[in-house]
Amino acid sequence: MIYIKSSKEIEKMRRAGQITAGALIAAGEALRPGMTTRELDHVVEKYITSHGAKPGFKGYGGFPAAACISVNDEVIHGIPGNRRILEGDIVSVDTGAYIDGYHGDSCKTFACGKISDEAQALLDSTEESLYMAIEMVKPGVRIGDIGAAIQKYNEDRGFSVVREFVGHGLGKGLHEEPEVPNFGKAGHGIRLRAGMVICIEPMINMGTAAIKIMPDQWTVKTQDGKWSAHFEHAVAVTQDGCVILSKP
Repeated sequence: MIYIKSSKEIEKMRRAGQITAGALIAAGEALRPGMTTRELDHVVEKYITSHGAKPGFKGYGGFPAAACISVNDEVIHGIPGNRRILEGDIVSVDTGAYIDGYHGDSCKTFACGKISDEAQALLDSTEESLYMAIEMVKPGVRIGDIGAAIQKYNEDRGFSVVREFVGHGLGKGLHEEPEVPNFGKAGHGIRLRAGMVICIEPMINMGTAAIKIMPDQWTVKTQDGKWSAHFEHAVAVTQDGCVILSKP
């Protein structure tokens, strides 16, 4: 079932989204070569809790941390631990704040120091495709229109789109209907309606789109070992467009 949110509910979600956005800013400011992914997770959790919210990811399905922190060839769902982040790495931080009964959800891939031109091109293409997709959002647009645009944008630049994981609805639940793929056919899928809240989150690989799930049953890596980027915003559909909820 797709839930249509009231303006009051969307305002609550905006608060959750703003805290989520602030946590990502804090992570980006703290990121430095030599720190562990667990240390970065602590920065995220401290920010969320200090603003009166709970980490929405912690305990979700048994996930043990406040943020999914995925480095280089890790696509999503990396479990924070003792891994040290190195100069030249790219680090995806995916997190969400839960407050007043509603979830926030957002992700950004950060560069740790100076990264290669190829890695920067991957980050640029992934983030640009997210904002291009957000500009499309308004009542009547189909989910397939969004996915097709993200897919074409990245494939035109030589990158590939992960198929097994997609965006989603957001609200009282962290994952609600509808699914929001980063691939598809224009003119297909459900039509967006005012009051819907969706998370658009391109997951884009340098090499093959194929992925593998690691023995911890959480961490997802690229099958060919090439790097991956992930950007995400929660977006509320309005009468004449949309508003990004996961902004500072």
